[in-house]
Amino acid sequence: MEEKKQIKANEEAVHKRRPRYKGTHPRKFSEKYKELNPEKYADTVQKIMDKGNTPAGMHISIMVDEILDFLDIKPGQNGLDATLGYGGHTLAMLKKLEHQGHITGLDIDPIESVKTRERLLSKGYDEEDVTVKLINFADIDKVAEEFGLFDFVLADLGVSSMQIDDPSRGFSFKHEGPLDLRLDPSHGIPASERLKRVRYQEFVNMLIENSDEPYADQIAHELFHRRKHHILIETTKDLYDVIETALSFLPEKNRKDIVKKSCQRTFQALRIDINNEFGVLTAFLQKLPKILKPGGRAAILTFHSGEDRLVKKSFKNLQREGVYKEVARDVIRPSYEECKRNSRATSTKMRWAIKA
Repeated sequence: MEEKKQIKANEEAVHKRRPRYKGTHPRKFSEKYKELNPEKYADTVQKIMDKGNTPAGMHISIMVDEILDFLDIKPGQNGLDATLGYGGHTLAMLKKLEHQGHITGLDIDPIESVKTRERLLSKGYDEEDVTVKLINFADIDKVAEEFGLFDFVLADLGVSSMQIDDPSRGFSFKHEGPLDLRLDPSHGIPASERLKRVRYQEFVNMLIENSDEPYADQIAHELFHRRKHHILIETTKDLYDVIETALSFLPEKNRKDIVKKSCQRTFQALRIDINNEFGVLTAFLQKLPKILKPGGRAAILTFHSGEDRLVKKSFKNLQREGVYKEVARDVIRPSYEECKRNSRATSTKMRWAIKA
């Protein structure tokens, strides 16, 4: 009897059972075995993608063809993916290197970067091909000291779908979770703490400058009304309720859509603030030419006007100074077909520069 129990225990240790859940479908993200390991469920993933959606737990890389066309990667080159994420862009660039050369991938997310490294190694690559570094891309000068100057650099400034889809990270109002929004949960303060400390006008300015929120005053008024009455904003649902109440004066016909867009903008504004994204991007743009080889190429994907303005200004100013010999005259957008396949691509803008 004891021997049978031991055999059964050994079998369960080798073949882990998927999480148990009530009902016919899992409700909690931690129970959603397909979302937590999408590579094993290709048929389900394809059905979702065919509808133009991104499967939860995955990230569909944007503008891969346009990036590869511009970077013109050759075997033997040294590359940098400054924002590793799910690793889709990195994988496409590794294929171009044909196991000759090296790519360094940077990420500050200690949770997803480990998964991405394993994912890339499972595709037949090793440390000779790709190195994953847990470091902020504002510190690319330190990376260049270790790996040398780069022939090509890519920075995709979008938040990965894996982060958005995981309620425990607090990036989306679609599912309730702690209002966190940190790209690196081990550093800084969560958004819930930031909202306890922020001043009224500071919060209004944050919403306007980081996301062009037209109802910034109304949202701030409701937030501070709740603070006055000691009502805590601890979860994504709490913040959604603030915005929904703040906009209750709008006609019912259009209110739902406007609330949704204001929620997206408010979460974006808070995320940018919590992670100092504009400051990090500014530091990256200042250091970028110094880590590129002569003739080295850099491509940057942005997802809202604030980011795009910073990139455009930096590239043009440095071109005038003779640092870049050529920069993109016009922004490059994803194709209609790509936007139809992946709705998260619609706001993407690509700009590029070539070192003199």
